[in-house]
Formats: sequence, structure tokens, C-alpha cells
Amino acid sequence: MAKRAIISLTDKTGVVEFAKALDELGFEIISTGGTAKVISDAGIPVIGVSDITGFPECLDGRVKTLHPNIHAGVLAMRSNPEHMAQLEKLGVETIDVVAINLYPFKQTIMKDGVTREEAIENIDIGGPTLLRAASKNYQDVAVIVDPADYDTVIEELKNGGVSVDTKLKLAYKVFEHTSAYDALIASYLRRETGSDIFPEKLTLTYEKAQSMRYGENPHQKAAFYREVGRGFEGTLAAAEQLHGKELSYNNINDANGALDALKEFCQPCAVAVKHANPCGIGVADNLYDAYMKAYESDPVSIFGGIVAVNRPLDGKTAEEMAKLFLEIIIAPEFSPEALEILTAKKNLRLLRLPEIAQKNRADMLDMKKVAGGLLVQELNVELYDDADVTCVTERKPTEEELADMKFAMRAVKHTKSNGIVLVKDGATIGIGPGQTNRVTALDIAIKYAGERSKGSVLGSDAFFPFSDCVESAAAAGITAIVQPGGSIRDQESIDACNKYGIAMVFTGKRHFKH
Repeated sequence: MAKRAIISLTDKTGVVEFAKALDELGFEIISTGGTAKVISDAGIPVIGVSDITGFPECLDGRVKTLHPNIHAGVLAMRSNPEHMAQLEKLGVETIDVVAINLYPFKQTIMKDGVTREEAIENIDIGGPTLLRAASKNYQDVAVIVDPADYDTVIEELKNGGVSVDTKLKLAYKVFEHTSAYDALIASYLRRETGSDIFPEKLTLTYEKAQSMRYGENPHQKAAFYREVGRGFEGTLAAAEQLHGKELSYNNINDANGALDALKEFCQPCAVAVKHANPCGIGVADNLYDAYMKAYESDPVSIFGGIVAVNRPLDGKTAEEMAKLFLEIIIAPEFSPEALEILTAKKNLRLLRLPEIAQKNRADMLDMKKVAGGLLVQELNVELYDDADVTCVTERKPTEEELADMKFAMRAVKHTKSNGIVLVKDGATIGIGPGQTNRVTALDIAIKYAGERSKGSVLGSDAFFPFSDCVESAAAAGITAIVQPGGSIRDQESIDACNKYGIAMVFTGKRHFKH
């Protein structure tokens, strides 16, 4: 009985060389439509699927390989005498190699203006069915979904046959591929139907963007995966690296935090991040002044940090950035002068992200892996409603204080809890992140601010459980406080503010970040 291979490909990379090698090894090649034409045009004998099934391809190619003469030849277990006897009785020959890749559903839905009908038409039916059948019978069939595996299969065939270990690995790749393919279809249809973003069964599709030298620590392995689909143009996954060494696990995590904070601001803005916390944020009428505000917020912590800006990076600002060691600079564009200055620093990573100002969508989802499970929530894309803001003290905030209050909440929202941020004139001057009690976070922020804390605004990600924060704020010369409110002891803090002439407003919106 002659050896047979069936080849039906959307991605025809390397198919002629593969088919030629199979032909030289004595295989009969079965193929469909466009793939058959490419193989035939190369002078390689090919048998049409219709010649095997006795049935024409129909319904615009929707039905080609869905036939017992194909699937029986794939699924028959060679070690099972009854299977082989049935094949002989039915006049069906075995198929030993299956090379299939699927309709380009991902590429289709990522096109501008794609219609639902076009997307649906690019859902493959026969391909996944044949791939799964071949994978189920991996002991007897070598199944290939990735053109990169052609050479491996050919080399092993030349040496007597594809090993069971190799065939099992190829089968695994098939199920990995088809499960991701189906998950992408489900995700697309979930959006199309407006279904719950928290389904009973959550299956996600990600593609490896890069392997990493190590993870958070050198003894941990790591990789970065990119979401598949549209709508992620303004995220780190869409950034283009223009210069510098490979990004690390910590680089990506910290850079994501910088981008999230940057998206809170529309004015020219610079955000500096260190260890996933902002260490300086500044806004101004131009990028240079915004960066200088961010730098002066904490000139020590910014060393070795990440800076993101929401305007094209000019030479003057780049020159200031080049004065210190930074890990990454992210900008929508880099001027030629800025590139010349910054590329002189060999290891500095430069990331270009044209859509950097694009806001994150709530339905992107925020996920945290925990042992044995996955926490999933909407992204925290809200700040607070101005209509819900209530001044609870005798002294009302000035217009300048109100502006800095909003700035403070935008900044503290991206600071690990318990978080406190001090702001003055459109810039952070002291940040106290990630403490187990709020008064310690405030003490840290005041320490960084020093004398600048006088006349500043304090923003807190959650309510004050006691009046101790107000006492510390008054001693530091802070004149206004913005916080969510909602503690059973709110009145104690209100009374303390009134005692010291501090204005305090409640927003009604908590912003924990863990």
C-alpha cells in the first residue's frame, strides 16, 4: 500500500519543497484547490481530493475533506486488525501525513472595515476536523500545522519514519493551535453579541511576543505574551523598539504602569516609574517643563527608572534625559535630534508608540494569577464624577487646589496601596506607595517633599480610618486633602481639618491598587 499525504494550506510557505521531498520518498500527495495548483505547477504529481472522495468540492469550498474516504484513512489504527479489514472492505487507503493550516480568521478580523459576514466565512471547519482526527491517531499519522516542522518530518522520514515522540509533539502543537483558534472565534463573537465579559468558562488567546532571559528574579523563567485582535494599539504590546537591549520582565511590568498613569493626562505630560510605582509625574504647557517637573519630584528614585511621555520627544528634553541613567523611554515619536542624543547610550531602550494617548478600555480586563485560579476584573478606567465631589470642611478649596486635587487622584490611582501623593502646581512632589498603614505612606511622601509640602494638596487612594493623617498633614503645611470618604470615623478627620483650616473633599470613589 502506497504511503499518502494530504496537504491543504492557507499559508503555502515551503509547500513546494515539502511536497517535492515527499514525492521523492514515494508518497502520493492528495491536495485541494489552490494548494493542489501550486504543487502541480511545480511539476509534482498531485491527486485531487475529489478523486479520493468521489464527490466534488462544493459550497464555495466549504466542503472538501469532510468525507469518510479521507477521515477513515486518517483515523484507522494500523495496529487494529478490524480497522484495517474495514478499510480494505471499503476500498479506503491510509493517510500517513497530514499538513493543514487554517483559514486566516485572526488576520481577517484585524483588517479595517471587516464585516461580520467576512469574519464568519473565515472560520475553518474541515481543517480543524482533519487536524484533530490526525492528532487523535498520532501513533500512525504525522500531523503538521506549522510549516517550521516540515524539515523535521522529512528528515525523520528519510531515516525510516517519524518517531512516536515527534508525532506526539506535533499532535500537541495541533491542539494548542486549534484551541487558540477556537478561543479567538469565541472572543470575537462575545464582542459581536455584547455578551457578558465574564463568561462561565473563560478561554483566552495570547501569542508569544518574546522569551526572556529570566523573570522577576534570575532563577525564574519568563515570557511575554501579546493579546490577539484589535484595539490594543495604544498598549505596550504595540510598541516598536527602536534602540537598546532586550526588554526584561520587570521592564515590561514597570513600563505598563508608566503607560497606564500617562493615559490619565491630556496636557503635555511625563511620568517616571520605578518598581511599578510612579516616582514623578508632571504636566505643563510643553514637554520639557513637564519632564523637569517629573524629574524634580524625586531626582533620586528616577535613576534607573522608566519615563513615558505623551508628546513627540524633542532634542532639548532628550538632552536632559540623557544626563541620567534610565532603563526605558517611551514616546509617540522621537525627533531626529532626540534619537541622535539617546542612541549614543548603548543599553537605553527606546520604544515608539504612536497611539500612546489612546485610552485603555474597561473590557480589556485586568487579570491576576493566583495559585489555583485567576482573578479577573474590568480595568480601572474611571476617576470620579465631579457631581459626586463634596466639600466636607468649613474651608472650601481654591480653584488651584481643586485642579491639583484631580491631578493627585490621577496619580495616586496608579500608586500601590496604601498610597499617598502630594501635589503642587501640576506636579507630584512626594509619593508614598504600598504601605501597610496610611500614615506611614504619608510620612514617606512628606519626607520626599520636604519644604515643598507647604501649600500642597494631599491625595489618598482610600479613606482615612483615623485623624492621624490630618494631624501629620497639618504639621507639614498641607492645605487641602482629597480622598474617597466613607469611613465610620470620617467626622474625626473632618473636625481635625476644620481645626487646622484645611480644605477637604470626598470623591466617593476608592482607587485601591494591589
